[in-house]
Amino acid sequence: MAWLTGYPRAKIDWSPTIDRKKCVKCAICMNCGRNVFAWTKEGAKVVRPNDCVVGCSTCANLCLGEAITFPNLHNVREIYRKNGIWSKVKRQLKEEGKLTPSGKQEKD
Repeated sequence: MAWLTGYPRAKIDWSPTIDRKKCVKCAICMNCGRNVFAWTKEGAKVVRPNDCVVGCSTCANLCLGEAITFPNLHNVREIYRKNGIWSKVKRQLKEEGKLTPSGKQEKD
């Protein structure tokens, strides 16, 4: 996926944090498509933080106990601005044919 085109994922501080006092063990976070969490006796645990999609916060949005938080998105946006990531992402999406109607390849 083109979210970071050319920028190392490990340099982006973006992963969930679980507040154990708020966690009601609803397990909604276990639906994560990137398998960021593992289930333990205490509830979910973040085990693969760098597998989290930068900018995604679905688990926090749906958490019944509001126990999941993320770093400030402003910091991620600043990295995108400083490194020209938005234009790189758009270029990659064009190359993949994702910005043309009906997936047709764009003519030069």
